[in-house]
Amino acid sequence: MAFLSNTDFAVSTPSFFQNLTASIGSFFSAVIEARGRQDQIQALEDLSDVELADLGLRREDIVRHVFRDIYYG
Repeated sequence: MAFLSNTDFAVSTPSFFQNLTASIGSFFSAVIEARGRQDQIQALEDLSDVELADLGLRREDIVRHVFRDIYYG
């Protein structure tokens, strides 16, 4: 036996509070991610030129390397 239903599901739009909460969460996620990238840049800048060359990097390429997933991903 088969059942057939013509039920339309109502699509709810997010409320102002839900949008605000999501925006605040996105902001703090971005801050945390930026802090992690800054730490990574600082760690690479603390290396000598020889150590950077061993990693296949030049000093002027550090920022490009750290943000490569955003700009080249």
